[in-house]
Amino acid sequence: MLQDRTGSRVPQVTFRTRRGHEWADVTTDDIFKGKTVVVFSLPGAFTPTCSSSHVPRYNQLAPVFKEHGVDTVACVSVNDTFVMNEWQKEQQAENLLFIPDGNGEFTEGMGMLVGKEDLGFGKRSWRYSMLVRDGVVEKMFIEPEVEGDPYEVSDADTMLKYLAPNASEPLDITVFSRDGCPFCVKAKEALRNAGLDYEELVLNEDYTEQTLRAVTAARTVPQVFVNGKLIGGSEAVDAWLKERA
Repeated sequence: MLQDRTGSRVPQVTFRTRRGHEWADVTTDDIFKGKTVVVFSLPGAFTPTCSSSHVPRYNQLAPVFKEHGVDTVACVSVNDTFVMNEWQKEQQAENLLFIPDGNGEFTEGMGMLVGKEDLGFGKRSWRYSMLVRDGVVEKMFIEPEVEGDPYEVSDADTMLKYLAPNASEPLDITVFSRDGCPFCVKAKEALRNAGLDYEELVLNEDYTEQTLRAVTAARTVPQVFVNGKLIGGSEAVDAWLKERA
């Protein structure tokens, strides 16, 4: 039976971390004392849902959390520090603190250590998230106890709605570009000047011309999408930004 530890203090644990070529002990107090921390915990590094959804969205929304008083957004997993460090690099999740709970002590203290022997994982964390203020759990979102790996309530958007119901979420922007394209440079510069983050897909590296035609019905770049809507090329981006101003 999973435990909702709302109102309780987080477990006192020392995490064995690796910084460069040196070991560095990090305690629970180092992370939580006097701070507001959003934590999300998951079954394992490099696993499908954790890599495709859980970590990327928290990393994207971390600046928004910090605008609303959160000092740290932390990812906890029952993995060693070498695995967690490499996973953070692979995810390009520089906005997050990755916490290696290699022995499962923190997870067990939270009442979230479960058996995943059927997958060959051994003991791992159940998927959950929590808001912690000065070491005390204010709110927990625990995934339902059903078979598999449910992912319904521990996501970043649910946590943000709890913390700041009226917060504006960042726009999802993707730029289809190619190397050496001056119009692509212009569009990206306009987005950066407007303070908007974007993901860039480069022709013949991330997609082909066939994909460009299939997705945008166009043959030229850049092609810019915002929240699923095709804005168009650099001139269209300029016009869209003027409408937002």
